[in-house]
Amino acid sequence: MRTGNDAFLIFSGIGSVLVLASLAGYILKMRVRQAAGVVTVENLNARIRGWWWITAILGGALLAGRAAVVVLFAVISFVALREFLTQTAVRSADHPALLASFLIFLPAQYILVGLGRDDLFVITVPLFCFLALPILIALSGETKDFLPRTAELLWGLSVCVYFISYVPAVLTLRIPGYEGREVLLIMFLILVVQAGDVLQYVWGKLLGRRKVAPELSPSKTVEGLLGGVASATALGTGLWWMTPFSILQTAGMAFVILLAGFLGGLVMSAIKRDRGIKDWSQFISGHGGMLDRLDSLCFSAPLFFHLTRWLLAG
Repeated sequence: MRTGNDAFLIFSGIGSVLVLASLAGYILKMRVRQAAGVVTVENLNARIRGWWWITAILGGALLAGRAAVVVLFAVISFVALREFLTQTAVRSADHPALLASFLIFLPAQYILVGLGRDDLFVITVPLFCFLALPILIALSGETKDFLPRTAELLWGLSVCVYFISYVPAVLTLRIPGYEGREVLLIMFLILVVQAGDVLQYVWGKLLGRRKVAPELSPSKTVEGLLGGVASATALGTGLWWMTPFSILQTAGMAFVILLAGFLGGLVMSAIKRDRGIKDWSQFISGHGGMLDRLDSLCFSAPLFFHLTRWLLAG
């Protein structure tokens, strides 16, 4: 019962923020008349509408239970992997490896997560995929760009399937005294990481001057990074009551996953710059592709899972 009350409280808070954001967007739409301002406001409202959909779908899955969460993130991984592979050097000869990735390894990873087999899902991609997929690609007989094709497919599986699967894997953690409340840990992870992205953007717009890595992501600034990480860490620390951590542990965990998320975002930006694209796709209105929304979470989720298991899980 306590978990349900906590989840309701959290989603009520998120809903209140979105209502205020929607009202602000509506007022701006009515008042702004300059062409540049209209475009900016429309982009803002598209982002807000996207957040409504994201919150509704994610919230419904989290409240429905483990099976719904696992299925949701399996679908997310499917979409993300498809986005990633559209930008790679894979060839028609690689179809057997691609079919194995989508129809065997992706479902197997999430089935193992759903079954709570942490002894297997932590090695499925790093061991079995890294052995099987190069063999399938080699057997195609197509040797041109063999190494880039193999590396890109394996990296795509690592980021889009293996890393993302660690989000629902949090539900498999067995933490003494915290049984039945694991869904709150997923909510904590997602809230902190996504709040970090938003707050870094806000602080960057307000105070941003010095670029962190202009060649990778021109919009990321030192001021945005410091302000966003500091404020999101404070937010995460304030949510210590929904975690099994102490206040100090919560602050440390929030800081670590925020830093990992930021660095992960830079890595994914580097790939996009290399491919000459701004967004992975237009799957989510106002947000770009699935990977554009999840790049930070991809890198923070595995770290969060293993640090939590090391600190608390039996």
